[in-house]
Amino acid sequence: MNLKNANVGKIYKIKKLNINDEELGAFLFSLGCYSGEDIAVVRHLSGGCIVVIKDARYHIDNQLAEAIII
Repeated sequence: MNLKNANVGKIYKIKKLNINDEELGAFLFSLGCYSGEDIAVVRHLSGGCIVVIKDARYHIDNQLAEAIII
């Protein structure tokens, strides 16, 4: 299942990131978004979702949400 299909308020573990861009991968790692880390969806939006990673909130667009496997 990917992050776009996640239930609001439930905490998930990130299994893997399906991205081909090393720069984007490094950026996500700097945010704390990597395999084994907890992630929760706070709200789904038409263009993406608001997530919590390590007590910080971020907006993730739909394309990236589909690439985060939980």
